[in-house]
Amino acid sequence: MPKAIKRRTDRKESGTEVDISERLDDIKKGFEKRQKTLVSYGLVALSAAVVIGGMALYRFNSSDKAQKLEYDAYKAYYSLYQKDAGSGQDRAGKALELFRQAYSLKKSPRLLLFIADAEAELNKLDDALKTLDDFTKRYSREEALMPLAYQKIAAVQLRKGSKEEARKALDKIAGAQGDLLKDYALVSIGRMLEQEGKKDEAIAKYRELSEKFPDSPYAEEVKSKLGAKKEG
Repeated sequence: MPKAIKRRTDRKESGTEVDISERLDDIKKGFEKRQKTLVSYGLVALSAAVVIGGMALYRFNSSDKAQKLEYDAYKAYYSLYQKDAGSGQDRAGKALELFRQAYSLKKSPRLLLFIADAEAELNKLDDALKTLDDFTKRYSREEALMPLAYQKIAAVQLRKGSKEEARKALDKIAGAQGDLLKDYALVSIGRMLEQEGKKDEAIAKYRELSEKFPDSPYAEEVKSKLGAKKEG
């Protein structure tokens, strides 16, 4: 009997898959370039995960207007594929308008966080706080994003000089379920207590961080502070 002819399957990635992969790589590179700026707004790795995770679900050939607006906002905000990106303020202003348009069409917790980020970058601090307050009420069940929202609230409150309100936001992170951003909350509270001259209370926070989160990026800072306390 003649042997059956096996059909070869084409294992090449589709154009869409390749396009998605390339765009995600560009987004990652954009985050690396903007890391110093993003630190001040509490984004960095966590926000990168939020964006990349959301973008991975996209179909870039989709006709969904909200998705198109959101993608255009990302491009503006992170200077992707922009020949003349303009200043940071210009990019933030353009992105804010697009994020708001997208959110009006399709409500998304991710979009609301980016609206708050753009508002903060434009120094519209009261607007950012209002947006973040809306987030905490509307998306209180988003356990993976709530700590990030409170981190942003704390950062904005500190920029406004409202240490007491910032402390309240940090306490929300410290008292939440899970460990997300708790090391950040503990070290931030400790620093604030130190500035207020409450060294023993600050040391208690540093010790808690050291014991519960030995692999934290703040571990070395805390270790040196605890060491200084012992020597003193």
